[in-house]
Amino acid sequence: MGYISVLLLSFFISLGFSIFIIPRILLISFKKHLFDIPDERKVHHGVIPRLGGVSFFPAVIFTLALMIGLSRIYGEDVFPSIVSLNDTAVLSFGLSSLLLLYLTGITDDLIGVRYYQKFIVQIFCAVLLVSSGLWINNLYGIFGIYELPASVGIPFTVFTIVFITNAINLIDGIDGLASGLSGIALLFFTFLFTYQREWLYAALSIVTLGTLIPFFYYNVFGNPDRGRKIFMGDTGSLTIGMVLSMLAIRFSMTDASVLHRVPDAIVIAFSVLITPVFDVVRVILHRARFHKNIFSPDKNHIHHKFLALGFTHRAAMITILLISAGFAAMNLLLLTHIDINLLLFLDIFIWTVMQLFLTHQIKKRNANLKN
Repeated sequence: MGYISVLLLSFFISLGFSIFIIPRILLISFKKHLFDIPDERKVHHGVIPRLGGVSFFPAVIFTLALMIGLSRIYGEDVFPSIVSLNDTAVLSFGLSSLLLLYLTGITDDLIGVRYYQKFIVQIFCAVLLVSSGLWINNLYGIFGIYELPASVGIPFTVFTIVFITNAINLIDGIDGLASGLSGIALLFFTFLFTYQREWLYAALSIVTLGTLIPFFYYNVFGNPDRGRKIFMGDTGSLTIGMVLSMLAIRFSMTDASVLHRVPDAIVIAFSVLITPVFDVVRVILHRARFHKNIFSPDKNHIHHKFLALGFTHRAAMITILLISAGFAAMNLLLLTHIDINLLLFLDIFIWTVMQLFLTHQIKKRNANLKN
C-alpha cells in the first residue's frame, strides 16, 4: 500500500465516522433540548442543534490514531507510516491544543464562555502549538522582509493562530459557509502537502475534510422540520480554525528537510484563507470607525451583505465559496509572474473594490424598495 492509498483510506474512515456520529448528536440534542435559539442577530428561524462540531475532533484523532496503529501492526513496508520522527512533537502539542479548544467550544455551546476567556484559552493553545516548533520563520519578501528571528516570528505566529481561529468562528454565519470555506482550504492543503511529501499534514488535511463533508450535508440540505439540520457551533469552528492555522503555518515555514518546496509558500498558504481573514479585518475596521466594540456582534459580514442584496442563504454561500476559490486560483496562477507585494496589493484592491460595489448595490436596492 502506498501513501496515496493511506490518505484515501484515512479520508473514507473519517467520512464514515462522521456519518455515524452526527445522527447520534442530533438525537441527544433533541432529547436534552440543546438548541441554538434564534435572536435578532441570527439569520435562521426555529430551534436547531448547534453541536455538529462535537464530531470533528473525535473523528480526526480516531482516524489518525488508527492509521498510526495499522502502520505499527503491519510494518511500514505494508502500511506506510504518516508520522515521521520529526512529527511527534507537532502531533503531541497540536492534538493537545486541539483538545483544549474542543473542550472550550463544547463549554461555550452548552453554557456560554465570555469572549476574553476564550481569547486566553486560544492564546495558550497557540503558545502550545508554537512550542512544538511550528512558527512562521520567513515572510518571503513581503514588505522586503525575508527570514524572521524567533523573537519576532513566534509572537507573530501566536497572533496569526488566534486571528485565523477567530476568523473561521466569525464567518460561520449562514449554512455551509464556514464548512465550505474550510473544505476548500483543506482540499488545497491536501494536494499541496502531498506534493511536498509531508504525509502527516496531508493526512490531517484530508481527514478533517472527511469529517466536514457529512456535516456540510446536514447543515445545508438537512430538513429542520424533520430534525435533520445541525450547526457546527463554537466546538466545530474553533477546532477547524486551529487545524487550518496549523496547516497554514507549517506550509509557510522554510524547512531545508522538505524536498519539494513551493516558492513563496506563505502566499499560497494564506490565499485559501483570504475570504475569512479579509472579512474579519474589514469588520473590525468598520466597528472601529464607528467607535463600536470590535468584539460586539453585528450584521456587517460579507454574507450579510449578500443577504441584504436579496440572495438566498444557499446562493450567498455558493457565491462566497466561488470568490474564495477564485482568490486562491488567481494567486496560484500569478505567483510566479508578479512580485509578491504586488500580488498582495492586488488581493486587497480586488477585495476593497468588491466591498464598495456590494455596499453601493445595497444602498441602491434599499432606495428602490423605499420608492
